[in-house]
Amino acid sequence: MSLKRTNVYADPEDLAIIKEAAKRRGMSEAEIIRQGIHLAAMANRVWDEPLFSRTVKGRGRTPSKAEVRDTVADAVRRESDEDPGTAA
Repeated sequence: MSLKRTNVYADPEDLAIIKEAAKRRGMSEAEIIRQGIHLAAMANRVWDEPLFSRTVKGRGRTPSKAEVRDTVADAVRRESDEDPGTAA
């Protein structure tokens, strides 16, 4: 990954929190700041296509917890049946 140097102004209280977090986590302050920049960039990214632009045919209602659990369990069972070497 290629990095580019830049300068930013930061609140002294935020910098103190970053310094404390870096010490506690055993990482550099710069790495924490890079992670924060990445999160901010992704949170503000504008996509070419809306997230839910495609429609999915369904029952027209939100499935219950039991239906979700059963669907996931069925998928795991089918996957396990296809590849016996991965069964738990």
